[in-house]
Amino acid sequence: MIDVVQEIKQFNAGRDPERLKLKFRKMRENPFVFLRGTCHLFYTRLPANGLLSKAPHTWVCGDLHLENFGSYKGDNRLVYFDLNDFDEAALAPATWDLVRFLTSVLAGAESMHATDSEALGLCQAFLAAYSDALLLGKARWVERETAHGLVQKLFEALRGRQRPEFLDKYTELKGKKRRLCADGKKALPVSDDQRQRVTAHIEEFGSTQPNPGFYEVLDVARRIAGTGSLGVDRYVILVRGKDSPDGNYLLDLKKSVPSSLVPYLKICQPKWESEAHRVVALQQRMQAISMAFLHPVQFDKHAYVLRGLQPSEDRVTLDQAHESPSDLTDVIRVMGEIVAWAQLRSTGREGSATADELIEFGTRKKWRKNLIEAAQECTAELKKDWKVFAQAYDCGAFAR
Repeated sequence: MIDVVQEIKQFNAGRDPERLKLKFRKMRENPFVFLRGTCHLFYTRLPANGLLSKAPHTWVCGDLHLENFGSYKGDNRLVYFDLNDFDEAALAPATWDLVRFLTSVLAGAESMHATDSEALGLCQAFLAAYSDALLLGKARWVERETAHGLVQKLFEALRGRQRPEFLDKYTELKGKKRRLCADGKKALPVSDDQRQRVTAHIEEFGSTQPNPGFYEVLDVARRIAGTGSLGVDRYVILVRGKDSPDGNYLLDLKKSVPSSLVPYLKICQPKWESEAHRVVALQQRMQAISMAFLHPVQFDKHAYVLRGLQPSEDRVTLDQAHESPSDLTDVIRVMGEIVAWAQLRSTGREGSATADELIEFGTRKKWRKNLIEAAQECTAELKKDWKVFAQAYDCGAFAR
């Protein structure tokens, strides 16, 4: 018997109280947001299903759900639509990512304005596209020239997005100088000690790069982003970049913690130099083209991932009230293909299945029905856990 309230409190112990309060408030909204904030609890609840333990072992993002796909600029300067969160990445049965994604579809049906039967159809479309992509045995990718439907609309919207407009979302302009808006929406203030330590670290890192002046720190704040990782030590840093005010750049410095999957896996994991090296290595391994400016670093004797925040980063809005059902199905199919391509791209690496094993897995039919049933079971448990959490939250159990 799992004590949901105690499990959530214990997992989040030691995190930044201000941002943790924001996380719990978000989790209270609905089961889908709760799913995003409790990856550890999801794997505690994973059904004892042979399919979930005997599927081919692949590199998985670990926290696969509807909002962990998005656009970004690769290190070749082209913009892609791909998986974009690897904090929980690990070597696991291929079905672990799949069942988590299907659960997110079923739990997110209401927020997408989809009926339960429509959500079930989306699950079937996702698995069909995933299997078809495996059968081809070749990893492909989604960029502007190959995109269609809602993803194509996203790319078109990104064409006109300029850096000043992007900077305005995070900063305020005072004369010819920018400062981060630490107003509790995207960021919170830092202490003088935090500012000093982060500034010293970034400028030391910059001294090893071809253009050290690029990394001159102008401002630092505690970043508010995501759901599951809220409360983990994380900073947004405004640097000079290509000169002030509109050539400034934003960096993200985020502490890396162990994957929530590992305690529940019986698969031997590689010995990574650090958790940040794991996150960066698997992101580079699974994405079609690596995100520009992505580094594992050591800060305050802990592992962090340092990356650039980009104007080209965005997500597709999945809302059937504004888009047609066919458009929604189309983008879900694209997501299924992306997952298959990521698995194919990383085959045969440190214990992962070969392409032939994944292709053979894709030929089977019965597991699709079984996996949807497992996702339905996971969704039922998720909704029960959310109700327990919501009642405890309303009674003040997470006020501190």
